[in-house]
Amino acid sequence: MSDQPTIALNDGRDIPQFGLGVFQMPPADTEPLVAAAIRLGYRSVDTAAYYRNEAEVGAAVRASGKPVFVTTKLWMADMGFDTALAALDRSLANLGTESVDLYLIHWPVPSRDLYVESWKALIRARDEGKAKSIGVSNFAIPHLERIIGETGVVPAVNQVELNPGFQQRELRAFHAAHGIATESWAPLGRGRLLDDAAIARIAARHGRTPAQVLTRWHIEKGLIVFPKTSSEARLRENLGALDFRLDAEDMAAIDALDSPDGRHGPDPMSM
Repeated sequence: MSDQPTIALNDGRDIPQFGLGVFQMPPADTEPLVAAAIRLGYRSVDTAAYYRNEAEVGAAVRASGKPVFVTTKLWMADMGFDTALAALDRSLANLGTESVDLYLIHWPVPSRDLYVESWKALIRARDEGKAKSIGVSNFAIPHLERIIGETGVVPAVNQVELNPGFQQRELRAFHAAHGIATESWAPLGRGRLLDDAAIARIAARHGRTPAQVLTRWHIEKGLIVFPKTSSEARLRENLGALDFRLDAEDMAAIDALDSPDGRHGPDPMSM
């Protein structure tokens, strides 16, 4: 399954549209599960300094001998120019590599007002070759406008909470207008959408699981998606989202699940 769809980034690079997220994955479980994912054909892994499993991700990637797109993130405690650069060096040491494919600011934390300086550090890291692509995570439109306005550099990616119950349409429109790729975290609505009646009907009609239908919705929308899992069986199940299509009626039914109260994670304006 190495022939997976990719998304073109605004810096000329491509990112696999589908991958594995390792948030809340215990370090002891991370290396074998990432290794299994790579054997099955996964070619993108999303980790973060905050997840405390970068070393295990790096070990699995190196042992595989396969080209794997690795994302990691700057935690809020390390924001600032010099501290961000030092944090990236620690992440690279953990990963066992001289550069990372994508480095993101994990949260803007506007109350600390360090996200612009942190963004300048990421620009430096990209220019020095330590981060091949740079982006942000959980940034709202005002945060994006500010870093773009003050540096002239547009993030390649913004990774945000996004699923059929919380579709972030205004933010996605901003991304599209500025060439920012959208990555979805909590793509299954933290499991709440798996029991939705509309999703169940679509899954039954296609002979698929609700998780595959939800993941496919992200792919059809042109979003980057990396559902997390704790078992090889679910790794295989998630891969099944790549080999079928949803029709216009399916997409309309799923689009109708959007809710203004759909956010379940922290609000980036106050986190």
